[in-house]
Amino acid sequence: MIPFSDIPDMTTVQFDRFAKLIHERAGIHLKEHKITLLSNRIRKRLRTLNMKDYDEYYQFLQNDKGNEMVHFLEVVTTNESYFWRTTQNYDALKTHVLPEVLKQYRGQELKLWSAGCSTGEEPYNLAIELIESMRKVGFFNFRIVATDISTRVVQFAQEGRYTGRKIEKIPPEILKRYFKPLTDDPEVFEVRDDIKKKIEFRVENLFQSTPSGMHVIFCRNVMIYFKREEQKVLVDRFHRALLPGGYLFIGHAESLQMLNTDFRTISTPLGILYRKEG
Repeated sequence: MIPFSDIPDMTTVQFDRFAKLIHERAGIHLKEHKITLLSNRIRKRLRTLNMKDYDEYYQFLQNDKGNEMVHFLEVVTTNESYFWRTTQNYDALKTHVLPEVLKQYRGQELKLWSAGCSTGEEPYNLAIELIESMRKVGFFNFRIVATDISTRVVQFAQEGRYTGRKIEKIPPEILKRYFKPLTDDPEVFEVRDDIKKKIEFRVENLFQSTPSGMHVIFCRNVMIYFKREEQKVLVDRFHRALLPGGYLFIGHAESLQMLNTDFRTISTPLGILYRKEG
């Protein structure tokens, strides 16, 4: 196997070829300052396949008849995720959005979409927060669709087993109530089975996903990887997927201000919300 350190960073020409491929397959736009990051991630596949350089790997991808394109996209798109990340979004969901949506769609099953769900922390976190909210707003049915382009992270999410940094911000009483430590490894905590059953995980490209009839969509820290025109396409898809009165949550570093969308912007003490009118 070729030593990791013996494989240099890719050239700008090589970077451009891979960046174009990533954009075509995943819609993600990588800027040139990401050249070292991309080099490091693709090195992992070079070592696994015992290939000598990036050009050989690129040609291998072009002629791929198996699952290497899946492995490639997983390596270059996977990002860190953890429970109780940006809790203002969940607080806004419980205090502002839920009472309004439940009143408008009284008696109906609440449908949510976790778009770009990564390793599953967000949809599980959503399910837990919804159940906890029933203490104040009363019982309601709900289901969550969770999608990601990576087969590997979706499989990880379906298992629902977490440890270390991924769970360190979970309040102790929540961890005890909704997770169970594994018998053979008590440092690993598994989400309760009844919580898992509330979530449908799918491997899908966001630009090809087809969920509809949604009341709430979470797509946080995902659009930062796309060009503005692609963000507009994606946001328009979210608008069509939402029912009238539904809400879109995006990351705090993201904004729809420059996209000229049909969403109404609502300012709250817990952050900016985006509502589909109707």
